[in-house]
Amino acid sequence: MENMEIGVTKRVSKGKAPFVGNSRGVSYKRAIGIFDVVLRISAATAALAATITMGTTEQTLPFFTQFFQFQASYDDLPAFTFFVIAMSIVTGYLVLSVPFAVVCVARPLVTAPRVLLIVCDTLTVTLATSAASASTAIVYLAHTGNSGANWLAVCSQFSDFCQRASGAVVAAFVAVVLILFLVVLSALALRKN
Repeated sequence: MENMEIGVTKRVSKGKAPFVGNSRGVSYKRAIGIFDVVLRISAATAALAATITMGTTEQTLPFFTQFFQFQASYDDLPAFTFFVIAMSIVTGYLVLSVPFAVVCVARPLVTAPRVLLIVCDTLTVTLATSAASASTAIVYLAHTGNSGANWLAVCSQFSDFCQRASGAVVAAFVAVVLILFLVVLSALALRKN
């Protein structure tokens, strides 16, 4: 019997196309994307805390009898009602924008999601700033009053109400600052370098 040699065929390995571009730029944009996701989750947490704190703010003061009471609630003041609605919208947007931010991490060179995020973040920071500013004016009046308009400071009687409302406004401004950082990060990620 003759020995037959069977030729071993080489498999042609299919590899990925070589990367043509700046890998440093990709890793830079990916790092910005990861920081964007962390900031986005932090801003959503701050906005949610502001919404829940203001939405549950109320205090009842007994006056002489149990049947005659003074009550303060967030929905007594239109600025606080606007605050709760606006910050709810901000929270919802921030939660729904996390998947788009994750896409920016997975595909750092794609610009369409980043442009969408920067436009929507700019609108969101405007809404959050207007809600926080309107509520700040009411909280300031509640703390100090206005002698010219003959408005008394009510925080001396409704101290718990004022503390919770003040805390909600502070949390809203924390969310505003974080969203401003998101806008700046998105602008940095859109740079060509």
